[in-house]
Amino acid sequence: MTESSDSAFDGRLFAQDLSSAPGVYRMYAEDGGVLYVGKAANLKKRVASYFRDDLPSRRIAHMVKQIRRMEVTVTRTEAEALILENQLIKSLKPRYNILLRDDKSYPYIVITEETWPRIAFHRGSRTLSGSYFGPYPSVTAVRTTLDLMQKIFRLRSCEDAVFRNRSRPCLQHQIGRCSAPCVGLIGAREYDASIKRAGMFLNGRSKELVDDLTRAMDEASQRLEFEAAASLRDTIAGIRTIQAKQYVEGDQVDMDVLAAVLEDGTACVMSLSFRNGMSFGTRAYFPKCNGAERAEEVLSAFVAQYYLERPPPRELILSHAIEDHLLLETVLSDLGRRRVEIKHAVRGERARYLAMAMQNAQLALATERHGKLAQRNRLHALQELLGMAEPPQRIECFDISHTQGEATVASNVVFNAEGSVPGQYRRFNIGGITPGDDYAAMQQALERRFKRALEQGVMPDVLLIDGGEGQLARARAVLSGLGIVSVVLVGVAKGAARKAGDETLILPDGREIKPGAESPALQLVQQVRDEAHRFAITGHRGRRQKTRDTSTLERIEGIGAKRRASLLKHFGGLPGLKGAGVEEIARVDGINQALAERIYAQLHGIDLVP
Repeated sequence: MTESSDSAFDGRLFAQDLSSAPGVYRMYAEDGGVLYVGKAANLKKRVASYFRDDLPSRRIAHMVKQIRRMEVTVTRTEAEALILENQLIKSLKPRYNILLRDDKSYPYIVITEETWPRIAFHRGSRTLSGSYFGPYPSVTAVRTTLDLMQKIFRLRSCEDAVFRNRSRPCLQHQIGRCSAPCVGLIGAREYDASIKRAGMFLNGRSKELVDDLTRAMDEASQRLEFEAAASLRDTIAGIRTIQAKQYVEGDQVDMDVLAAVLEDGTACVMSLSFRNGMSFGTRAYFPKCNGAERAEEVLSAFVAQYYLERPPPRELILSHAIEDHLLLETVLSDLGRRRVEIKHAVRGERARYLAMAMQNAQLALATERHGKLAQRNRLHALQELLGMAEPPQRIECFDISHTQGEATVASNVVFNAEGSVPGQYRRFNIGGITPGDDYAAMQQALERRFKRALEQGVMPDVLLIDGGEGQLARARAVLSGLGIVSVVLVGVAKGAARKAGDETLILPDGREIKPGAESPALQLVQQVRDEAHRFAITGHRGRRQKTRDTSTLERIEGIGAKRRASLLKHFGGLPGLKGAGVEEIARVDGINQALAERIYAQLHGIDLVP
């Protein structure tokens, strides 16, 4: 790694000492923030290109003026530089890089590894043992695929706690979507064959699967097992029905079609996904452009950031030619362990789908811009209402939720000029107060939030407090005690009828006004307040359920933290444990027959005979 730091940074001098090897460079501002992360096939040439007189855009020129320090990391190959660049962009979030804003993990289908495997939707870390298929572009795509799989292969989808305690077939079996292994209506060998075939289907081996099923059907017919042959025939028919819906006849298409549009600093990338010859629908992404001026830049950044972290399809059809497409092809092929092609000039069906993606991207961008315009109008209205010099750039709201004082939770939500910022939401579990004392709960949450704000320097412009003068007074006391005077405090009191639009706003100067349902300022306040309320209730319910699950087991003699955790994990929570019999409970590690009987009795209100 090479580094240079100076208040008057000399980029040309810095570039002279650099290697001509491939690598990654990072630019830093005076405050230490990262301005930009880039990769280069030749570090010396690439860095030097930023410090010439004829820079390609005002955006780049403005960025270069802010550079006070640079760091470079030499890599062995340009492919390594591409991967490292993507990792650093994700972690550092530079001010001038195009950033893919997607904080959700992508959905998968999992077939578990157990005696009777189940097929299920999965999102998050891969804690279950099994085979994972995906990622899929959307939850809808997963649901559609699972629906098809259950119709064709009749695999179980229920949780283990339900599966182990069935005494008769469920509704899924009755409507032909499960073979009911829970009650022995299918043998292990036959069920395992269905699991194997489902895996082949999800891996795109439909032709091979149909051939295998056809052979099995013929063999069953020769053995005069006509019922088994008819079942295989129905499975083949289901698969062929799906194949008939392929948009390219006879072709197992595995591709994404991507179209990018950019207008007035807002961009949209629309993705049409096809897997195993089937359309998985569309999904719109809105990357943070940070001053990018060309759709090609946006598309190039999207391809790198999106596909370097998940398995790419065999084909990427793009609306624009992008820089480094050959390098991206090589890296994605290596990561996916199969050839990946990136295409721009296409004909026939692919051109038709590219046009469709472009049309959808333009419509999605228009909708997004309309929403942003409305948000800006609401911000300006709130600025005028509060008498602020500028529109607020950060709004926070607190709310308290509990049930008769139980499991009190305070929520803190954040909105900026573009809308909600879920990644900065916070919840505070409240303790050490009189149950039901909302004032004390609000005070504790605010003290914890703003003591941290003094350390980190992140303050809201406007702080909304869901409540009347009492709650607002506590908030004023907390901020005053911490010496915070820059935050505009606004109380949001519900009307007597608790009807939306009838709220009273308590302003910083003590005035109370009712803007009315038509007020854009009040609409923004309602949006933020309602989100705080939703977030608080969700946190409270989770904490309350966890407390109740734990406290029920804590009352049983002989159940400590370790056994309690084992029981809840084994049965997937308290409902699963309640549905288990004594013998099933006794199979859990550390639980003997006598203890299982006590657990069962406690959960079902049964008095044990001494």
